[in-house]
Order: sequence, then C-alpha cells, then structure tokens
Amino acid sequence: MPTIFIFFGYRFMFYSNDHEPIHVHILKDGCEAKYNVCPIMQVYNHGFKKHDITLIESLLEENEEIIKNRWKTFFDKE
Repeated sequence: MPTIFIFFGYRFMFYSNDHEPIHVHILKDGCEAKYNVCPIMQVYNHGFKKHDITLIESLLEENEEIIKNRWKTFFDKE
C-alpha cells in the first residue's frame, strides 16, 4: 500500500494492485474515502464528516500533480 503523503493524520495512498482511473484512498481513524483524481470526484466515503471531506478535497486539489506523478511512476505509466 504505497503512501503518497500524510497530512494532518490523513493518509493518502493507493493499493499496489490498483486500477485506472487514477484514484486515491484516504484513511484516518478507521474512516476511508476514495477519490478519482482527474477530475477530482468522490467515489465513496465511509465515516468522514463534512469538515473532514472539505479538508481532504482541498488537499487533493493542492496536490493533484503529485498524486498523478506518483501513480504514473509506481505503475510505470510514463
């Protein structure tokens, strides 16, 4: 489970056997959300509150290029 980064305790990661489209899983305190990256769109949310989602979406927007680059490097899609 490659971790892309951890901000404020939110772990942004993908699974080593993940599939396209480029997406990221966010984990914290037993909660999990999944977001597609291009465009940023929530796939599911299990337990995060609205204020968590607002912060998560802001972090995704600010770090979209990093996420895409890490995905492409890990899955050798360059």
